[in-house]
Amino acid sequence: MSLTTNKAVNQWVDEMIALTKPDQIVWIDGSEAQLDALRAEAVATGEMIKLNEEKLPGCYLHRTAVNDVARVEHRTFICTPTKEEAGPTNNWMDPAEAYDMLGKLYDGSYKGRTMYVLPFSMGVPTSPFAKVGIELTDSIYVVLNMAIMTRIGQKVLDVLGDSEDFVHGLHARAELDEEKRYIVQFPQDNTIWSINSGYGGNVLLGKKCFALRIASYQAKKEGWMAEHMLILGIKKPNGEKFYVTAAFPSACGKTNLAMLIPPEGYRKNGYEVECVGDDIAWLRIGQDGRLWAVNPEAGFFGVAPGTNMKSNPNALLTCQKNTIFTNVVHNLADNTVWWEGLDKNPPAEALNWKGEPWDASKGEKGAHPNSRFTAPAAQCPCISDQFEADQGVPISAIIFGGRRAKTAPLVYQSFDWNHGVFVGSAMASETTAAATGAVGVVRRDPMAMKPFCGYNMADYFGHWVEMGGKIGKQPKIFHTNWFRQDDEGHFVWPGFGDNMRVLEWIINRCEDKVGAQETAIGYVPNAEDINLDGIKDFDIETLKSILTVDPELWMEDVKGLEEFYADFGDRMPAEMTKQLNALKDRLSK
Repeated sequence: MSLTTNKAVNQWVDEMIALTKPDQIVWIDGSEAQLDALRAEAVATGEMIKLNEEKLPGCYLHRTAVNDVARVEHRTFICTPTKEEAGPTNNWMDPAEAYDMLGKLYDGSYKGRTMYVLPFSMGVPTSPFAKVGIELTDSIYVVLNMAIMTRIGQKVLDVLGDSEDFVHGLHARAELDEEKRYIVQFPQDNTIWSINSGYGGNVLLGKKCFALRIASYQAKKEGWMAEHMLILGIKKPNGEKFYVTAAFPSACGKTNLAMLIPPEGYRKNGYEVECVGDDIAWLRIGQDGRLWAVNPEAGFFGVAPGTNMKSNPNALLTCQKNTIFTNVVHNLADNTVWWEGLDKNPPAEALNWKGEPWDASKGEKGAHPNSRFTAPAAQCPCISDQFEADQGVPISAIIFGGRRAKTAPLVYQSFDWNHGVFVGSAMASETTAAATGAVGVVRRDPMAMKPFCGYNMADYFGHWVEMGGKIGKQPKIFHTNWFRQDDEGHFVWPGFGDNMRVLEWIINRCEDKVGAQETAIGYVPNAEDINLDGIKDFDIETLKSILTVDPELWMEDVKGLEEFYADFGDRMPAEMTKQLNALKDRLSK
């Protein structure tokens, strides 16, 4: 029984029912009663395990198939009429061929199963930023995760009304066959098809598939921006608030920054930091000419290993209730969960992420390195009071970051907007041993969007440049690098809460309160302008050592960037090439 009279919705759902052939259809109305019934069903079938209600109220454990534990970039496709529209950073498939091939895989894939029709809103449904999607899925796990990650149910359909502007999402677990696993976006059709996976990032279609791949294309077409960025609020002792967005590639401390706890001295002086979002920012130009941002998600889909009371207390406290844990250790002694880096006391009686008896002393990891928690953002102790604001928050600064041992200084500011776009396009991280086995290889990840841009990245850079021309009061653009190393390979900057000191300098620059040194790469702080009060075993000379700019290292980096740019051919905006040549020119002087 449909929950809407919207003809476009009902017609599409009927077509997908005819294709997948489910035994029954359940429309998700978003009521707690319906969700409770689904939780009970998932526990009864073994799809989820109910955890200790006293210690972890409302929490569940789920295990994915062993072959299905992470996003699969090599099985992820952008289907545009021409290959050029998808660009060199995306896998491309012809849309007609993709529909034909996938149609055969979906045919009858729901036989013996239930189709859940899940209306969801990215953003508060009443917000002008919000976009509606409908995901069809045969997985209760997907429904319950999407209920945490997005706003769902009848209220979304009510806002949609008769509009045809919604994203069509079809997911089928099928056989969970990794050779037939596909996560496919059709930007021109507002459509996402995902098959043969049950893992979060591939099947929670509101996440990267919609919030970035489809939304980035919508944003280009409609004149806004969909970015892989956290949103952070900084409240000064005088009560003034500043909001910044920041983009970092994976393993660069993004979640930690989103939920930063300032050093004690700052807290005593009345500074506060609040989290608006940890992963996605949708940005629009407000009537006041400023750039305004919302977090279109309602939850956090966080990596569990390494999350603890020291590294990220706010994240850990967020997932103490109403959370779904995926692929972590099951502590049988008290029916709770554990993961590497949580504490130094692995449980004696436990099952690993595969559900097998596990003994920590044998040296094998118990939780999967990409194990996750899905938790409501509203539970975060530092969640912003603007988290649900229809218009979002006004952005003063945009921060790009990377993981560089020697090249990039701790922080620098771009000369202007277009130079800032260039800085973002050049974003890179050096691989650590954990990632690939090859250490120190420079991986380009412009704006941290390389795996998530739904169209040609050269056009994406062009869109940034174009947006800059329309923003009356442009945010200032910065680059940070928390990962400078000394000659022994130790990190020099303490990081974590002390990153507040860099944020303070950034805000001071936005207010024109401090000067800076002009270098070939941008404006670098005067070391005296970064507050080192209360920081242990760290002095101004050490700080100066990580604010240096070595022209030879940068010239080396420019070569790599030229190779990266060359992949885009003459589609690369002239402004980016101009910025690259200007950097070369400044370095050679």
